[in-house]
Amino acid sequence: MTSEQVASAPLDLGALIAARVRDIPDYPKPGVLFKDITPLLADHVAFAGVVDAIVNHYGRGTVDKVVGIEARGFILAAPVAYHFGAGFVPVRKKGKLPAATLEATYDLEYGTETIEVHQDAFTPGERVLIVDDVLATGGTAAATADLVRRAGGEVIGLSVLLELSFLNGRARLGDLPLHTLVNA
Repeated sequence: MTSEQVASAPLDLGALIAARVRDIPDYPKPGVLFKDITPLLADHVAFAGVVDAIVNHYGRGTVDKVVGIEARGFILAAPVAYHFGAGFVPVRKKGKLPAATLEATYDLEYGTETIEVHQDAFTPGERVLIVDDVLATGGTAAATADLVRRAGGEVIGLSVLLELSFLNGRARLGDLPLHTLVNA
């Protein structure tokens, strides 16, 4: 379906997302099926539909800061923050932020990782939405929520483009509200 056809028809965002995310087997390691969102990002209708769906789910005026998780979460979170009139805060891999940070180490489906956020990224009580592209095993999302809370933010939810339900990442999130656009 072309962007022009999508624009003239009622938007089935789930189908559009599914059509614009491609599977890359054995990347970045053998046995991993990578979900490549670059075709979705290149399609204005799909990209705008994703951003609008996240913003509409939470409603304007409900979010003070939007956290994007390195690296593809940045791409989705920044326009969401703009539409909310909220600040954007990056959560990055260890060693990438210049000021004093808090860090969390967690397990991935294919190793371990450490992420950081600036210690002064949040004012106590700020309402924070975490945005990422994929929820897999839940380790990155849970570690990010922990960092936000430790830095003083109040996590109101996690919004993801794709949830890989078979990996049961939702179970690692505890009571963190999860908004998923597509289950894969």
